[in-house]
Amino acid sequence: MIDHAMSPALPQTGGADGRPRIIVAGGGAAGFFAAISAAGANPGAAVTILEKSRALLAKVRISGGGRCNVTNACRDPRALATRYPRGGRALIGPLTRFGPAETVAWFSARGVRLKAEPDGRMFPVTDTSQTIIDCLVGEAEKSGVTVIPSLGIMSVESPAPGRFILRLDDGTTRECEALIWAGGGCRAGSHPVLGLGHSLVPPVPSLFTFQVDRPWLRELPGISLDPVHLSVPAAGLQETGPILITHAGLSGPAVLRLSAWGARRLNECGYAFDLQINWLSGTTAEQVLQEIRNRRETSGGQAVANAKWPPLPTRLWEQLVMEAGISRETRWSKLDREAARRLSGLLTKTILPVEGKSLNKEEFVTCGGIPLPEVDLKTMESRLVPGLFFGGETLDIDGITGGFNFQAAWTTGWIAGQSAARVPR
Repeated sequence: MIDHAMSPALPQTGGADGRPRIIVAGGGAAGFFAAISAAGANPGAAVTILEKSRALLAKVRISGGGRCNVTNACRDPRALATRYPRGGRALIGPLTRFGPAETVAWFSARGVRLKAEPDGRMFPVTDTSQTIIDCLVGEAEKSGVTVIPSLGIMSVESPAPGRFILRLDDGTTRECEALIWAGGGCRAGSHPVLGLGHSLVPPVPSLFTFQVDRPWLRELPGISLDPVHLSVPAAGLQETGPILITHAGLSGPAVLRLSAWGARRLNECGYAFDLQINWLSGTTAEQVLQEIRNRRETSGGQAVANAKWPPLPTRLWEQLVMEAGISRETRWSKLDREAARRLSGLLTKTILPVEGKSLNKEEFVTCGGIPLPEVDLKTMESRLVPGLFFGGETLDIDGITGGFNFQAAWTTGWIAGQSAARVPR
């Protein structure tokens, strides 16, 4: 049940009825899944979710443009692991226990069918994230999980193994025998479990878009192209795939993947770097020059700006032609060698200075969190504090777009819940 009562009216501590107490910090995907898993594995436990904000399952709601990219159709744990810039190898074992196949089966058993799209992303057949939210909230209620929004944890003490005292942001305290931390990303130095001896890999944004201030690019919002080859030579990064030109610069899967793999390096350079673009992925400048020579012979009377150059959209082609200093009236037969070189260079190696980032609201993820060596990935239990478990984005695990971050949440949340259910006595 979702408890909207003010916390001072709630019991300061539980356990008077002898039921073991499991508290889950975080009302997101991993938190709900961990709570449901724990309640299912130990029906006698009192399981409570504490969420510091009013919004429950906020990222589930906005993921995939409101459709919720639940998981990915890839079933091979080792192949899946390659989609995680950080934590992939450590996830192979957990994904073997609870991977995409188990996720699909779990939702299917509760009346939610998922469908796979050509790129492997999986969504509910209803194409709305509300289906997933209703399923998780409904399952939590059926399992007897108490959900309390607008109540965060300020600090945690563990005076004895298997005993936790939580100081909440309304001035009250709660106690429990098992604590599952699934509170998502946290600012360095402010994570409540640091007081228990844990450390934190400083979180930085991952999966962000690039801000580019170029007048000719601002004329092209809404244009998408696939595939495009991107590279950041200064950081040793490259990626090929779909991109989207926006009012602020560049977005799309290739940009987001590049930002994920380069999250720390791009943070270190202050998000100011040169981005190289080959709009004709796989095509060289010399091949472009040869095609220009062919067009001089076969289409000499046609204006260069009016020509088509598949797969480039017409508006993008026109802007690149003008950016190369070629007038709208110039015909192929009159295109001189220097102009041809400038055009071929722009088509295969446009250099755009990136001057910042914009968080991708649909897929916002952080890189960083609790270091994996401090966690037993077989149980998601802390190696330092007995009875403390972790799940989801609070761990130093993050994936690229495509359902991989949610799968990590389901996987780690399920294992944490199953393990926590065995701790209380």
